Amino acid sequence: MFLSIREIFYNKSRYILISIIIFLIAYAVFILSGLSLGLSNQFKQAVVDWNAEKIVLSSSSNNIISASQISSQDLNDIKGGETSSLSLFSTSIRSSKDKRVNVSIIATPEDSVIKPQLLQGKTYKKDNLEIIVSKSLIDKGYKIGQKISVGDSNIQLKIVGFFKSSTYSAAPVIYTSFPILYKIENIKQASKAAPVNAVVIKSGKVTILNQNNNQLKIISISEFINDIPGYSAQNITLSAMIYFLFLIVLLIIGVFMYVITLQKIPIFGIMKAQGISNWVIMQSILGQAFFVSLIGVAASFAVSYLTSFILPSAMPFEISASNWMFYSVVLIVVSVIGSISSIFTIIKIDPTKVIGG
Repeated sequence: MFLSIREIFYNKSRYILISIIIFLIAYAVFILSGLSLGLSNQFKQAVVDWNAEKIVLSSSSNNIISASQISSQDLNDIKGGETSSLSLFSTSIRSSKDKRVNVSIIATPEDSVIKPQLLQGKTYKKDNLEIIVSKSLIDKGYKIGQKISVGDSNIQLKIVGFFKSSTYSAAPVIYTSFPILYKIENIKQASKAAPVNAVVIKSGKVTILNQNNNQLKIISISEFINDIPGYSAQNITLSAMIYFLFLIVLLIIGVFMYVITLQKIPIFGIMKAQGISNWVIMQSILGQAFFVSLIGVAASFAVSYLTSFILPSAMPFEISASNWMFYSVVLIVVSVIGSISSIFTIIKIDPTKVIGG
């Protein structure tokens, strides 16, 4: 390690350059990781907030809640457990003609076990044109007591309370009652006969009666989340970008250390002629890769954390300390692995040829 540190200080400009490159790549990894987590949570946060175990959907829905239809008769066949029926409708709201916001409206019973806890205001009443909204809508200028229009309808809904920020498919969530959602969707059926999209199982064992036609199925919440349109594709894409950056680090460090090794073949030849073992020289190369990557990754970690404070609030960015620590370790390990290519060159150095013997 002494040789590694001494070499780094002796050729500071050379190693600073490679540290800067590692810093920039690590910075991209941390920022992509934060964006990936932020976007991921925007798609699933409302589902996570239910704190549920499973969900019942129609068998033909392909695990997509908006494609699921559970009739009132099938709903009566779902027995046991702590459950809540649910319907979801994606639309937009407007407080003026020129200002629209995309939202996901979720309808639940008044006594639903998955209804969010209010931060301020009161809950909606079954037959009143009332809603409770995500805090993110309050942050955008909406207020308790304000009336808003939904979609192209003339229905005016009154905001009576708000809960912590929550989203589904990257749209802020609104909760209301089934009769109000049916009015928004312009469903003419009586509210008692109208279908729902799903039944959320918060806990307990649920049994589905009269399942001769296999019209309903129960899946885990994790499986349901993975099948949210766009969720898995987005995560795979951003994860692939991060892993590709690991490969870039591996190649850069490998090429850099290999070139340095070639330039120092005469020095290594003399060292071997003096009796210094290959292992000592290898430790020097590996140590250089370790310290250079450690400095670059540590600086990037700190700068990425500071960057999170100046990013615009509209950008979905969330920090996961465990993910960042894992990526830091991977970047350092990959850097050390990249320098291994130089070891084979060191082993092949013949001191008699180097010194002209």
